[in-house]
Amino acid sequence: MKFIFSYLKKYQKLVAAVMIIKLMGTLGELMLPYVLEHLVDEVVPTRSIRQVFLWGGVMILLAVLVRQLNVGANRLSVRVAKESIFEIRRDLFWKSINLSGNKLDGFGLPSLNSRMTSDSYNVQSFIQSFQSLGIRAPIMLIGGIVITLTMDVGLASILCILAPIMIVVVVFVSMKGIPLYDKVQQSIDHIVRIMRENITGIRVVKALSKEDYGTRRFGGANHQMAEKEIKAGVVMALPGPLMTLILNIGLTIVVIIGAVQVNNGVTKPGVILAFLTYFNMILMGVMALNRVFMLMSKANASASRIAAVVGTADDMVPLSDKEAFHTKRNEYIIFEHVNFSYGDESDVKEDKDKSPKEVSSEWFDGMNRQKCLEDIDFSMKKGASLGIIGATGCGKTTIINLLMRFYDADEGRIFIDGKDVRTYDKDELHQMFGVVFQNDVIFADSLKENISFGRDVSMQEIEGAAANAKAKGFIEEYEDSYDHRAVVHGANLSGGQRQRVLIARALAANPQILILDDSSSALDYKTDAALRKAIREHHKSATTIIVAQRISSIMSLDDIIVLDEGRIIGHGTHQELMANCEMYREIYKTQMGEQAV
Repeated sequence: MKFIFSYLKKYQKLVAAVMIIKLMGTLGELMLPYVLEHLVDEVVPTRSIRQVFLWGGVMILLAVLVRQLNVGANRLSVRVAKESIFEIRRDLFWKSINLSGNKLDGFGLPSLNSRMTSDSYNVQSFIQSFQSLGIRAPIMLIGGIVITLTMDVGLASILCILAPIMIVVVVFVSMKGIPLYDKVQQSIDHIVRIMRENITGIRVVKALSKEDYGTRRFGGANHQMAEKEIKAGVVMALPGPLMTLILNIGLTIVVIIGAVQVNNGVTKPGVILAFLTYFNMILMGVMALNRVFMLMSKANASASRIAAVVGTADDMVPLSDKEAFHTKRNEYIIFEHVNFSYGDESDVKEDKDKSPKEVSSEWFDGMNRQKCLEDIDFSMKKGASLGIIGATGCGKTTIINLLMRFYDADEGRIFIDGKDVRTYDKDELHQMFGVVFQNDVIFADSLKENISFGRDVSMQEIEGAAANAKAKGFIEEYEDSYDHRAVVHGANLSGGQRQRVLIARALAANPQILILDDSSSALDYKTDAALRKAIREHHKSATTIIVAQRISSIMSLDDIIVLDEGRIIGHGTHQELMANCEMYREIYKTQMGEQAV
């Protein structure tokens, strides 16, 4: 809960105001039965209509005042909850998009989605309820007991016996509920992952008529989550009926004893009436405490999950000058005996006994490592072009990820312009690049905004980039041209159109390093050739790296690397590789035909 209260510090004056107003409203509410007792026992016997209306008016004014105070307190509590959860979501989003590749893999996209949505909602609900119910419930409980003690010690002693029993029940059950709600949130992660996979791959699901299969997968995960929710709900629902039973037993005892006392003239009827009202108030107070503890159980589990992300240590901090590495080699890009292994996110576990920073710093230690690259050693001159080819899963994209420092190499070093990539500020490093990734994203926005992507790019540069990417023709066919709006994932564009818009995005800012990772797979050979020609002519100064499956996309480049199972097995020009690399010859033969060999 420290994480939640750390965000409430700046709103402590507003929170204090909520609690003071709520305190005044609750005290006013507690006075209503007391005034009613006075009206029944003291005013009515006088048979003074004027006095009856006077005290009746006091009750009405008191009720209106209580209502206004509660409304005011609730509005302030909503404001505090809204503004604090805004900051929590902002920090969570900022941290999520700045996670290193390794930690992003560890948390997982579905888990980050559910932390941003359901977890933040649980925290918001607690913040709002805590401010109102957190002060009203205990005052209602304690105040009701204190006032009844002043009215009749004997009857009030019944409440004094029952109240601690009910509080113990609420606290005990709430402590049991925290780990159960944590399991519920983990199940939500699983459901989000399955839903995300099915929605993203909806065309494949429909094409293969596997709607029933997808439904069964989701149904299994949904069933597991439902079971965990039911278990948590059953446990957290226990206090309500128990407390109602206890209070009703107490209420019955009060009615029986009170009736005897009224009959004997020991107690006045108004006292019994007030007691019954206070019993109901105390019941509401205990039930409100139960709700607070239930929300706290959910919020505590959710806050820990959010704090694990927000508090995670940044493992991509630039090296200091003393730690900096430089190379005397005059090549622009250098990979120097680089080894790299991916972590296995299945081993990532949260430790609830540790603080968020301790958890985040240890979360990714000891993970299973899956070796991906081994002894990668090559270099490029500024303005040169390099092609990377190899079988699926051989590490082509990983080389790009290491160059852009989404991950750090396990061994070896990577240099850009004579400096170790780890010495660059993240923004300084990434601004050097124009990149199209595999399965890159078209956003639900205009084509103009998709190409500029919030950068300081003029309309002339956008049109130039679209022309070089061979996207200008189809864009200008739309009635609204560059203002034409793409839907989510660019579903209203063809595969080739999406790739050309993405390439235009990469070219728009005239990058120093241009990376195209399998970005022309949906283009026909003629368009692909025209695209490569335009890049050579209009982006001569850019150092270009093209990752491709098609040998025709890279055979004209200055240099080519052939990868196999994370190792470089061929390196040279097209002609050199045709002479010296058997795998390259096989790829060429397969794609270009026997007569081309």
